[in-house]
Amino acid sequence: MRHFGHISPTVRKDLFHQEPVEFTAASPSRLLAAALGATLYSPATRPHLAADIRKQAARGVLSMVLCLEDSISDAEVGSGETNLIRQFEALDAQEDELPLLFIRIRTPEQIPDLVRRLGGTARHLAGFVLPKFTETRGTAFLDAVADAENRNGLPRLYAMPVLETPDLLHLETRVEALAGISRTVNRYREHVLALRLGVTDFCSAYGLRRTPDMTAYDVQIVAGVIADVVNVLSRADGTGFTVTGPVWEYFRSQQRLFKPQLRRSPFLEEGVEELRTALIEHDLDGLLREIELDRANGLLGKTCIHPAHVTPVHALSVVSHEEFSDAQDILRPERDGGGVMRSAYTNKMNEVKPHRAWAERTMLRAEVFGVAREEVGFVDLLTAGLQV
Repeated sequence: MRHFGHISPTVRKDLFHQEPVEFTAASPSRLLAAALGATLYSPATRPHLAADIRKQAARGVLSMVLCLEDSISDAEVGSGETNLIRQFEALDAQEDELPLLFIRIRTPEQIPDLVRRLGGTARHLAGFVLPKFTETRGTAFLDAVADAENRNGLPRLYAMPVLETPDLLHLETRVEALAGISRTVNRYREHVLALRLGVTDFCSAYGLRRTPDMTAYDVQIVAGVIADVVNVLSRADGTGFTVTGPVWEYFRSQQRLFKPQLRRSPFLEEGVEELRTALIEHDLDGLLREIELDRANGLLGKTCIHPAHVTPVHALSVVSHEEFSDAQDILRPERDGGGVMRSAYTNKMNEVKPHRAWAERTMLRAEVFGVAREEVGFVDLLTAGLQV
């Protein structure tokens, strides 16, 4: 697998100063966590799920969650499990390159049962998404993941806990809830690939729903929780986990209250004003703004519920040539003692010690998403991805 691997090598060469690396499910967890990108969710009940997975892989999707939880009704869980077993058999019948596949379950008991029923096809399973994760619930989930891996001789089963319970929202319980989650995921660090945010459930606790004109960061009670999750669980001192961005719920045009948030100038310069219009019509200008705010607030990757969201997430994850240049300068061995310098682009100050953690994270993102050529921007990357 590699990001933008669905684009021809010739086009990639024109787009990238440094191309994204190839990786597999056996790659180091730190690299895999950064490489999740746009994780596409799909109900486990879809009758042609195997074909859907192959189609999305051909369009650049590198991680998917097959959901047995909130995306299906309580009455459909049994049929959803049966369908998953059948669809994994269909995937196993062909040697196509598949995305990282995770199953979102409801209870810890489903984990050993599903792995047993999958049999040899479990080799295509990267892990499980653990809903409504708390310290109390989390231990049973993570024990089940570790036990299923050991009992079935699998090389690695990862877990992605979802942080979405009311005790994280409520001010009087948030500190202890986060401390408990931290204790739990640290005990199972080798199995925890990334932490996911359930912002829809956060909003639900207060009867809120953001409109397509607003990002998660415009809903202050949600923004406060995101900030505290990053504060406790995603520190850059070696103790932190990758935390992924919240879902963007919209994919159809609705009546607008506010003017579009997508600047016209980059599209005019590239001569693709019609692409800007299409993004606005499908409410994706709000998504683009939220992706930028995700990264500014310490999140990497994003939960997606529609294929149209995948390419924008990946295009905005590519490291710009300017970012790469700054990170390289900051991390030069001869500057290990610190100091300050003017950037190679002569438009900012790079201070070696304070900016080192940012530079290291940028280099990791550059490894998995690549570095754009100096003259290549987001519009070029988005257009190339959408043309496939």
